[in-house]
Amino acid sequence: MSSGNDSMAAQAELLKPGFANAVFESQTAFRAILNAMSYAGRIQDIGIGLDGPAPLDIATTAAVLTLFDFDTSVWLDSRVAQSAVPEFVKFHCGSPITAAALDAQFAIISDPATMPSLDSFGIGEDRYPDRSATIIIQVPTLTEGPVTHWTGPGIEKVTDVRIGGLPESFWAQWALNHELYPLGLDIIFASGSAVIGLPRGVKVEG
Repeated sequence: MSSGNDSMAAQAELLKPGFANAVFESQTAFRAILNAMSYAGRIQDIGIGLDGPAPLDIATTAAVLTLFDFDTSVWLDSRVAQSAVPEFVKFHCGSPITAAALDAQFAIISDPATMPSLDSFGIGEDRYPDRSATIIIQVPTLTEGPVTHWTGPGIEKVTDVRIGGLPESFWAQWALNHELYPLGLDIIFASGSAVIGLPRGVKVEG
């Protein structure tokens, strides 16, 4: 009996729905993500309810459904790759999953403590800086981590941000990424139903 129940639970996880109202909810999520990238460091609530496959929370699930499509290759960390997420991504977005981080246009990281270094991902090309990767990092908190000071486009003077759960070396890696501008990665931090955007042009100091 338990094996049958486990099988049904696994099937239900694979068949997790996407947006209930695809047009309205995708526009709502896209607007929140766009605002997050335009106004770096500001917390933006996704504004919709979603029941995505574990280990994804609402904000990460919304970013997947909003940003991914059949033409975007996706890299998944081991925790996500071993879950129902790959099938969810393929079914709802049609995105190819790649094992090579350098080839990915998007990446999902659900366990920041074990994430690969930022230089594992594509930074774009001189003629096509927009061909770099966007990394979605799911973190435990957007408000209770070590304080960092952000300056740059979309920020009036300076904003203090407290993202928790990142590896100790993360901000040193980000400094190197920032120096590559206009090349470099963009980051979306997700936690619960909220996101914070970190475009490559933003400087972060501890």
